[in-house]
Amino acid sequence: MYQIIKKDGNAKRAVMQTVHGTIQTPVFMNVGTAAAIKGAVATTDLREIGTQVELSNTYHLHVRPGDRIVKELGGLHKFMNWDKPILTDSGGFQVFSLAGLRKIKEEGVYFNSHVDGRKIFMGPEESMQIQSNLASTIAMAFDECVPSLADRSYVKASVERTTRWLGRCKAEMNRLNTLEDTINRNQLLFGINQGGIHADIRIEHAKAISAMELDGYAIGGLAVGESHEEMYHIIEETVPFLPEGKPTYLMGVGTPANILEAVDRGVDFFDCVYPSRNGRHGHVYTNRGKLNLFNAKYETDTRPISEECGCPACRNYSRAYIRHLLKAKEMLGMRLCVLHNLYFYNNMMSEIRQAIEQGQYREYKKMRLDGFAQGEQV
Repeated sequence: MYQIIKKDGNAKRAVMQTVHGTIQTPVFMNVGTAAAIKGAVATTDLREIGTQVELSNTYHLHVRPGDRIVKELGGLHKFMNWDKPILTDSGGFQVFSLAGLRKIKEEGVYFNSHVDGRKIFMGPEESMQIQSNLASTIAMAFDECVPSLADRSYVKASVERTTRWLGRCKAEMNRLNTLEDTINRNQLLFGINQGGIHADIRIEHAKAISAMELDGYAIGGLAVGESHEEMYHIIEETVPFLPEGKPTYLMGVGTPANILEAVDRGVDFFDCVYPSRNGRHGHVYTNRGKLNLFNAKYETDTRPISEECGCPACRNYSRAYIRHLLKAKEMLGMRLCVLHNLYFYNNMMSEIRQAIEQGQYREYKKMRLDGFAQGEQV
């Protein structure tokens, strides 16, 4: 059940009840591709830094350790010791990212595993079965993520196939949720809007999937080559044709500025690998832009990454020490940077929720964007 508490312009503050707990939105889902956040971050850490939802990858967990093994071990929540909501993506993005290793047909997609080269077939039914074995809170429908600059005729045909696949996903999910050996018989299904940068195709697809009465709706296929302006335009055009009374999820986006702009356009679920990936390379977020802790100017800097931050890294360690760890290739340096970045994102979402509740979202957004543009003063 999803309920909007407050709107401020198009920004919406909502709560979503799930079998694994309540999600306060807008929310940033912390990405743990193979059931772990890259950077030596444990689920016990996720609780400490305010994570609400963890996101794992259907394709990667199917390849290893295998979704049937995860089911045998009691499902993903038990496997990774996480009792809050988990969203699993469908494997559809891997259709896009593994372009050299796949063949798309009406029945589904034929892959070669990126790990050992073995042949894999995944269609809508297989994706739902894998996600049911994983027993995530929210399953994503199987789709094709087309390149943003793909030929219009290809995009249109792909979107029509994605709609047909969604119907098959819904039917299979309904069937799986009736089986006695299904671990999570309350698994939710989100559909995915596609259409590249063609607003008319996006709108037509949004109307088609909205009629299918799903638990939530995602906008996929953005942040894959188009400009930020094109992305914001597509969000503005598409969101009004998705059900307002359901969660709206912008997949794989993005920077703090991207999130602030998308919230203003009615989006309330987000995920992105940026905070963990950047952290592993010593790039850390602050309210005054991003720092590269490898820079020599931090060699004797005794301040925390951010004096405004309450994360475990900032409460306990200096920029100088974390820089030393990174330079010495000590894993702790990477871990502290990832913890800081995820805390920064989670805390920003908490501030966004508060700003919407207070009817001050536009002011908050401007303050944050101005701060990011200012750059760190050292």
